[in-house]
Amino acid sequence: MAILKFRIYWEDDDSVYRDVVIKHTQNFADLHLAILKSFEFDSKHKATFYRSNDNWLRGREISLEKYSEKVYKVDPLIMTEVTMGSEIKDPNQKFVYVYDFNKFWTFMVELINVDKEENKKLTYPVCIRTEGIAPSQYGTKGLIDKRLAEVEEKYDLNAAAMLEGFSQEDEDGNAAESTEEDAAAGEESQEDF
Repeated sequence: MAILKFRIYWEDDDSVYRDVVIKHTQNFADLHLAILKSFEFDSKHKATFYRSNDNWLRGREISLEKYSEKVYKVDPLIMTEVTMGSEIKDPNQKFVYVYDFNKFWTFMVELINVDKEENKKLTYPVCIRTEGIAPSQYGTKGLIDKRLAEVEEKYDLNAAAMLEGFSQEDEDGNAAESTEEDAAAGEESQEDF
C-alpha cells in the first residue's frame, strides 16, 4: 500500500506548513479533514481542491460538494468519491486547497514523498510535521492571548488601568494639582538654566 506524504503550505507564508501522510486508497475528504486539524481550523465551511501544475495554476476542481451559488465550467469531482491515488499523475503532484469561500484560506498542497510501507503505529491520515504558527481562523491565536494576559498581569496593563492615565502625586503620595501658576513657574525655572 502506498503512503503519500504531502506538504501543505499556507499561501501567505510558505514558512508555515504541515506534513500530512495519507494512504493512496483514502479520499480527498480525508485529506481535507487532516489539513483542517493540522492547522487547527474547524470544519464548518465550504472547501475545494484544484488539480495544479508547477506554476500553481488551478485545474479540475475536487469539491466537498457541488455548490449551487458557484458557476462551474465543468462539474467538480466530489471529495468523498475520489481516492488520493487516482489523482496522482506526477511524482511532485500539486493541488491548491481553498477553505471558507468568504475568507479564502488558500493552501498549496505538494506531494513530497511516496513510501511503500505504512507505519503500523500511525492512524492515517495524520500530520507528522508542523512548522510555524498556524494562522488564526478567527481573530487572534489563543497562544498570543495567553502571553498578552501574562504581560497585562505582570505590568498591570488592564484596560481600566490604562484608561485612568497617570496620577499626579507628590513625593509624599499626596495628590498634587497642576495649575497655570505652576506651569508658568516651570517655564521661568527653565529660563534660569
